Amino acid sequence: MLRGFYNAAAGMLAQQRKQEILTNNMANANTPGYKADNASLRTFPTMLLQHMGQTEINGNKIPNNHPVGILSTGVYVQETTPNFMQGDLRETGIKTDVALLQGQVPADPETGLPGGLFFRLNVNGQERFTRNGHFSVDADGSLVTPEGHYILGTDGERITVASDNFTVNKDGQVIDNGAVAGQIDVAYVANPNNLVKEGTGLFRLDGEAASAIGNPAITYNLQQGFVERSNVNTEQTMTEMLTAYRAFEANQKVLQAYDRTMEKAANEIGRIG
Repeated sequence: MLRGFYNAAAGMLAQQRKQEILTNNMANANTPGYKADNASLRTFPTMLLQHMGQTEINGNKIPNNHPVGILSTGVYVQETTPNFMQGDLRETGIKTDVALLQGQVPADPETGLPGGLFFRLNVNGQERFTRNGHFSVDADGSLVTPEGHYILGTDGERITVASDNFTVNKDGQVIDNGAVAGQIDVAYVANPNNLVKEGTGLFRLDGEAASAIGNPAITYNLQQGFVERSNVNTEQTMTEMLTAYRAFEANQKVLQAYDRTMEKAANEIGRIG
């Protein structure tokens, strides 16, 4: 009986965690460049039950075990992986907005899936990546993210402009007052699943990312005056949230049924006299 109690509780915890992930996706449905998280549910290792008995032959007792069946031991959220599918572009008309439109990208030999392209950032002296192209110009004239992180150029340095009246061509060159102020570096990550989310649209990679600049196997376009929208499918997310809620409710009812059964066993069946 306790096994069923624990299985129902594990199901409730898994659905609660999935609901939190889906809720976070819905909350960021309008965040530029946001990549939706997918939750992978897995079952705990199953147990093979056997009936343990003995058979007496010629006065000797010989073990006689035969399988009864398989017992599941619950479910859990194994991992959370972002969906790096390209989001739709939305025109803003703001010159500091730059959308990264991913074209042809080589497939990773290990996974067989295409790699990902990202803006390269300097966050407190450390390298980070993002798809959020909602940029601005700070007081020093540097091109930064909404959180103030510097956009890196192909030379590894920040890009500085005189004002926000500059032009970005499709290759990422920033032209300010008729001169090239720098070129926005586009990083290529062969396996985006190796990236770790760090909030506010940032990704961390434990290793080095190559540059897509000058790579003939990679095509992309930078669109000034556009931002990449979130790739959250709101209709599908709402459906999954309702499904997770109903699954949580079903496990809750099973848990309550076990609780009533255990209460009756303790108070009535176990009563003396």
